[in-house]
Amino acid sequence: MSGFKNNLLKRIAGVTPRYLPFADVASDDVPLSRLLRLSLFQVSVGMALVLLVGTLNRVMIVEQGVPASLVAIMLALPLVFAPFRALIGFKSDQHRSALGWRRVPFIWKGTMLQFGGFAIMPFALLVLSGYDQAADAPLWIGHTFTAIAFLLVGAGVHTVQTVGLALATDLVPEEDQPKVVGLMYVMLLVGMIVSAIVFGWLLADYTAGRLAQVVQGAAVVTVALNLAALWKQEPRDRGRAASPPPTETFLAAWSVFASREGTKRLLIVIALGTMAYGMAEVLLEPYGGQVLDMSVAMTTRLTAVLAAGSLLGFWFASYVLLRGAEPLNVATYGAAIGVPGFIAITAAAQLGGIVLFTAGVFAAGVGAGLFGHGTLTATMRRAPREQIGLALGAWGAVQATAAGIAIAAGGIIRDIILALPGGADLRPATPYIPVFLLEVIFLVAALCVIWRLHVMRSRNLGEAP
Repeated sequence: MSGFKNNLLKRIAGVTPRYLPFADVASDDVPLSRLLRLSLFQVSVGMALVLLVGTLNRVMIVEQGVPASLVAIMLALPLVFAPFRALIGFKSDQHRSALGWRRVPFIWKGTMLQFGGFAIMPFALLVLSGYDQAADAPLWIGHTFTAIAFLLVGAGVHTVQTVGLALATDLVPEEDQPKVVGLMYVMLLVGMIVSAIVFGWLLADYTAGRLAQVVQGAAVVTVALNLAALWKQEPRDRGRAASPPPTETFLAAWSVFASREGTKRLLIVIALGTMAYGMAEVLLEPYGGQVLDMSVAMTTRLTAVLAAGSLLGFWFASYVLLRGAEPLNVATYGAAIGVPGFIAITAAAQLGGIVLFTAGVFAAGVGAGLFGHGTLTATMRRAPREQIGLALGAWGAVQATAAGIAIAAGGIIRDIILALPGGADLRPATPYIPVFLLEVIFLVAALCVIWRLHVMRSRNLGEAP
C-alpha cells in the first residue's frame, strides 16, 4: 500500500511540469507556487480586459444602444497610455526606492488606478443607460465619467502588466526569462477564461443594477489579487537604494535598443498582427448578438473561447520554442492561422452557424497566441538583462497602441457603413464583414514583413533565403 501511495504521489508531482506550460522555469530558490502567486496580477489584468472588451462593449452597444463608434473610442482610450509602456518599463529598470524596491511602487500605483476606474465606472454606466434613479442626470456626465473610468483602468493595466512582467523576469536566470514571461501570459489567458465564465453566469439575467454590482466586485477582487501577487516577491536592496541615481536617459537607452538590425521591422510586424487580431474584438460579441441572435451570456462566453484558443497557441509556442524553434517562424504560423479563422467568422453570417462562428473565434485565438508568444520572445532576445523592462515595455507599447487603434477603427468602420445612404436597410452582417476582411489583409501584410526579416537573417548567415 505504501509503495502504491509513493508511486501515486510521484505521478501527481510530475503532472504540473508535464502539462503546465513553462512549469520547468521553477527552481529551489523560486518555486512554482511563488511564480503562480506572482501571476495573480495577470489574472486581474485578464479580468479587466474581459470586462472592458468583452462584457461592457456588448452591453453598451446592444442593450444600451450606444453607437459602436463611441464604444470603440472609449475602449481605445487606454491607447493614450500605451506608448508610455516602454518609458514605464525603463523607469522601473532605473528606479531607486527608499525601501530598496524597483518594481513594487509602480505595480501598486497601477493597482490603485485600476481600482479607481472600476469604482467610477458603475455610476457612469447607470447614467449612460438611462437607469431610473439616474434619469435626471445629464447624458454628458455619463459619457465623461465613463471615459475617465476607461482611462484609469487602461493606465492601471498598462502599468501593472509591464512592471509585473519585468519583476517576474528579475526572479529567474536570464535563460529562463522567456519561459517565465510565457507562464505569466498563460495565467493572463486563464484569468480571461475564468472571468468570462463567471461574468457570463452573473449576467445571465441582465439588469443595469446587476452590471454595476459586477463591476464593483471586480474593483475589490483586483486589489486583493494584486496584493497577494506582490507579497514578499521583490527583495529589498538597501545598497541599491543608497547608490547614486543612473545617468542614462530613456532616449539613449531606446536608441541603443532600436538600432539593432531588424528591430524596427519586428515592431512593424507586431503592429500589423496586433491590429489584425484586435480590430474585431469590439465587434465579435455584437456580431454574435445581432447577426446570430446569441444572448449576453453566450456572447460573453465567446471571450472564454477566444482565450482558450490563445492558451492553446501559447502552449504550443512554448513547446516548440523550448525545442529550438525560431520565434519568427512561430509568429508566421500565428499570422497564417488567423486567415482561415476570420474567413470562417465571415462565412457564419451566410450560413447562420453559431458552431462555425465559434470555431473561427477559436482559430483566431490560437493564431493570436502563437503570434504573441513568437513576437514577444523575439523582442526579449534583442535586449540585455539590464534593459529587460524596456524591451517588455517596447513590445507592450506597440502591441497596446496597435490594439487601441484597431479597436477604435473597427467600431468606426461599422458605424460609417450604417450611416451611408440605405445603411438602415442593409443586412445585419453587412457592416461587420469589411472589418473581418480588413483583418485578413493585415495578417497577409504581417506575413510579408516577416518574410523580409527571414531574408535579412539569411543574408547575415551567408545562406540563400
